Amino acid sequence: MTQGWRQLDVGVLGGGIGGMSVAIALRRAGHRVTIYEKHDFAGEVGASVSCAANGTRWLHEWGVDVEKGDPVVLKKLINRDWHTGEPVSTFDLDDYEEKWGYVYNMFHRQYMHRMLKDCAMQEKGEGIPVKLLVNHACQEIDLRTSTVTFKNGVQMQHDLIIGADGIGSAARGILGILPAKRPAEQSCLHANVSTEQAVKLGLVDYSQNAALEYWGGQEGKWDKIVLSPCNGGKLLSYYCFFPRDKGDYTTQAWGADSLPVEDLLAPYPELDAQVKAHLAIGVEVQPWRLWVHDPYPYIQKANVCLLGDAAHPMMPHQSQGACMAIEDAAALGIIFNKAYFQGDVREALEVYEKVRLPRATRVQAAAAKAAYNINERIGFSANKGKCATYKVEDEKKKLTIEEMNAYDMYKDIEEKLTTIRGEKFLAPFIAGLPIGLEMPNGVTVGA
Repeated sequence: MTQGWRQLDVGVLGGGIGGMSVAIALRRAGHRVTIYEKHDFAGEVGASVSCAANGTRWLHEWGVDVEKGDPVVLKKLINRDWHTGEPVSTFDLDDYEEKWGYVYNMFHRQYMHRMLKDCAMQEKGEGIPVKLLVNHACQEIDLRTSTVTFKNGVQMQHDLIIGADGIGSAARGILGILPAKRPAEQSCLHANVSTEQAVKLGLVDYSQNAALEYWGGQEGKWDKIVLSPCNGGKLLSYYCFFPRDKGDYTTQAWGADSLPVEDLLAPYPELDAQVKAHLAIGVEVQPWRLWVHDPYPYIQKANVCLLGDAAHPMMPHQSQGACMAIEDAAALGIIFNKAYFQGDVREALEVYEKVRLPRATRVQAAAAKAAYNINERIGFSANKGKCATYKVEDEKKKLTIEEMNAYDMYKDIEEKLTTIRGEKFLAPFIAGLPIGLEMPNGVTVGA
């Protein structure tokens, strides 16, 4: 145990996937955690959420019961021709667990959230069970005294405050970060399709592929369909992208009445008939507002930090949004644990920013590129020489699966911590990546 370690009283603003994750991580690190959720329940909206190995590893490290989330373990990434549905490019995940130590899970958001909430609040397991308070919307934070004032009049003081309150974060504005954001060139509608109903109608059973499947995305256009199976394959979650001039949903929030299925089909007159037949039986058609945020200059101030979409909102095209929130949570859990934390919250949050902001910003930029070129997406970006339509903006700058999954967060934290403390970092790593690692983009770490 590091001399000077002390137990903190932590307040987490927001009870979504990021908020629950950081609550678990800090509970495991020995701290007392209270989650404040602004709504009258803590939950998630939407359907599927990707959790690649760089996210899944922390679920296991924290002792989360992953099976409760009823995941689909992905076996492939498949890109299909827009018109015919024939595979254009695939990326095989058969040796994924063997290579990276963990599987690539696809969860239903609500199931994943319940899985994390149960882990955070249950009596069993290391640490003090997390406390959850609903109907607590943040109104103000006194940065000098670390006191949160909620809209219901309640005031609470904490040693550490974490803004995990999403893309419309109140905490972010209080820290003085005013996003330079603009509507994306794309719009997106989401729909759920029952595998059982699709099979009854004689349609293709895509659940058998256990794959993330994409139509389009190769032609430098905004049209793209993304299919992600969840709930053990019983539900097919479709994200349907198209140019914003074909339908602008930037002012519409998720959770209103379902839109007519005709709105979902209208942008796609020439789409592969099989997947279009799936979309025709789609339910819960909802708009997903897409905004492009420039990277923030900082994500912490005083005894407050930001996490997940509050810290680095990104386009969905690298399927890394949830993983980045989980990694944020893991970083805080490590930095504040008994091996590293010496009682100085300011030092710890400086390390957190130095560890998380560069990595999340890199993924953020790569997600924007993958919006109009699927070859920039992790996995497909390894297909140089294997796919006739392969082309990326800059080979040296593309994001690779090695960069995401060979990353050692402990080493990254140790490097930043020793630098801040004026000590020497001797391990053969740079920013969490092993020196000498050769990546498929031609970059060798440390060369």
